[in-house]
Amino acid sequence: MIDLFSSVFSAVFPVECIVLTGFIFAKNFPVDEPTLSRLALYVLSPALLTDILYRTTISIQEAIEMFIAFGLTYILLCLIAWGIGWKLGFSIAVQKSLIATTALSNAGNMGLSVTLFALGEAGLERAVIYLISWNLIALSTMPAILKGGGILPSIIFTIKLPIIWGMVVGLILNSFDVKLPLKLDDGLHLLREATIPVSLLLMGIQIANNSFQPGTYELCASLMRLLGGAIAAYLVGKLMSLKILDLQVLVLESAMPSALASFLMVNEFGGDAPRTSRVVVLSTLLSFLTLPLILWAISATS
Repeated sequence: MIDLFSSVFSAVFPVECIVLTGFIFAKNFPVDEPTLSRLALYVLSPALLTDILYRTTISIQEAIEMFIAFGLTYILLCLIAWGIGWKLGFSIAVQKSLIATTALSNAGNMGLSVTLFALGEAGLERAVIYLISWNLIALSTMPAILKGGGILPSIIFTIKLPIIWGMVVGLILNSFDVKLPLKLDDGLHLLREATIPVSLLLMGIQIANNSFQPGTYELCASLMRLLGGAIAAYLVGKLMSLKILDLQVLVLESAMPSALASFLMVNEFGGDAPRTSRVVVLSTLLSFLTLPLILWAISATS
């Protein structure tokens, strides 16, 4: 149990330190926040996606079952968040934020490390499939959900996003086993490595520019992500009769805190950005308490 808490803490603590750095910097220097947000969304995030898909060794056949499971979980969480937001009479901006923070989990830098410790290399392999599914489905639909304006305009808007073309380029390079010349793959990887720290710094800047006073909404939204995501994933996995390890990975990855991408997308495409940033931070802090509970629960299913 000590090792378990140590693993979760080591995944959360670096995130908190970088966010704190951005917070301190913004408190002492003026920052062009909109430009940084666009840089992360339009340059760094596509590079991250391209590099992941370019380097993966997982076949399409291996990804299909997890892809479907994630897609069903994602849709279910979007509908639940929308229904609750509508029922409680939230403004459109808050409804969008609730959908984003509920449906988008931190499946990458935090999800992969925790899954590796808890479920080993076999679990990590499936977690990578989950992450690819996350990128393919969430990043190609959430901007349209947040921006609104009808189905056809949303589809056209989504197709124009650099994120989509980053996905296409990565898949083409991987499918045809293309070897990039002049160490361009190293340059691509450097851009990918910049995505997470820049996004975390931006979150700290956003918190510095808006008082961080989490209330009932932030607490409930965080629990919807941490516990609601795990429950929704478990129901989907049982419905699909997933194998034990596949079910465990699906539930664990779906129990991660709200993703940085939820803040970036809300900040750019619509929603309550300050409220979203508070949920991302609070859910990350609370995950130190909830993840051991989830890990204990899924270990009981084996």
